[in-house]
Amino acid sequence: MHVLVVLTYYRPHTSGLTIYAERLAKGLAQRGHQVMILTSRYSRDLPAEEQLDGVRVVRAPVLFRVSKGVIMPTFGFLAWKYVGQADVLSLHLPQFDAAGVALRGRLLKKPTVLTYHCDLKLPPGIFNQVVNQVIHLMNDLAGRFSHQVVAYTQDFADHSPYLQRFAKKLLVIPPPVELPLSNPSGIAAFAKMHNPKHKHPVIGMAARLAAEKGVEVLLSAFPRILERYPDARILFAGQYQDVLSEQAYAQELMPTIRRYEDMDKWKFLGVLDPQQMAAFYPNLDVLVVPSLNSTESFGLVQVEAMLCGIPCVASDLPGVRQPIRQTGMGEIAPVGNAEGLAAAILRVFDHHRDYLRPREEIMDRFSTERTVDEYEKLFNRMLRHV
Repeated sequence: MHVLVVLTYYRPHTSGLTIYAERLAKGLAQRGHQVMILTSRYSRDLPAEEQLDGVRVVRAPVLFRVSKGVIMPTFGFLAWKYVGQADVLSLHLPQFDAAGVALRGRLLKKPTVLTYHCDLKLPPGIFNQVVNQVIHLMNDLAGRFSHQVVAYTQDFADHSPYLQRFAKKLLVIPPPVELPLSNPSGIAAFAKMHNPKHKHPVIGMAARLAAEKGVEVLLSAFPRILERYPDARILFAGQYQDVLSEQAYAQELMPTIRRYEDMDKWKFLGVLDPQQMAAFYPNLDVLVVPSLNSTESFGLVQVEAMLCGIPCVASDLPGVRQPIRQTGMGEIAPVGNAEGLAAAILRVFDHHRDYLRPREEIMDRFSTERTVDEYEKLFNRMLRHV
């Protein structure tokens, strides 16, 4: 089977969407399918074409950016070429170009699956409002042209105006979650490097430094936590410098963050590879996902932490609350509420053992293998009927 996967940003860009698409593409390739990624060459440092983990990656040149989107004059030509060669199409939204690819899929009778990762909410401003409306229109057309629409959870689908419009063609497939095992020496080495004074408890956050992630809520909750646990500190894993369209947000938070850095209560770790993440999680007492809106629909990092025996605290958002609801490994906090977040974190600290579950129990619910199985079955069904 020849699978064409289309999304705006692929590796080395880091986001939940790119990680999902990467794991799906690699999983299908490992099963002997031909998999190609069509994406943007968002940085001129990236090659126009390369092979990554058995997956062919083709990047269309970018002429200029529009907010978080990109304009690619040759994308339409590439789409015609590669849609024609594919057996099935896998589109990942939000994405401006998905409507055109889905239309080509209809015209060329190619089974087309649209995976809806989250809503798009750009920063305030008249220009961004216009961009939002245009992308909403293109996403809507992509949904209409696609044969099947996939969501992470029924919870998110039930609360998403977009997914509600396509309820008749909706299928829920749990997202791909994987994490290599880390040995005790690796975990100890990570602790020695990033927490040499053995301060506890440790709060972890794994995300980009972006407005929708709710970093300011954690910062506002931290003083209350320090009242009870004066040695508490925060380890932040993920991109925090030069995050696309988030410079103003970072500048706003930096004075507070620098103050905590000076107190040895906050440390930026940067982007970690999977093996480093596997050593990061066991060095935490809790992982927090204080996201603020539906640009977050699940939070893969929650399940990764749970696989390492680390409970989580997540916002009470559709989809985002599901890992905790399904496993019992943590607490759900009110959205954007610093007091509520602090209280939830403190409950986990105070009753840590109550939130622990066996790794096997988590793996039964979430794994890349299960996700790839579901997509493979879906693609085969569609090839028989489209």
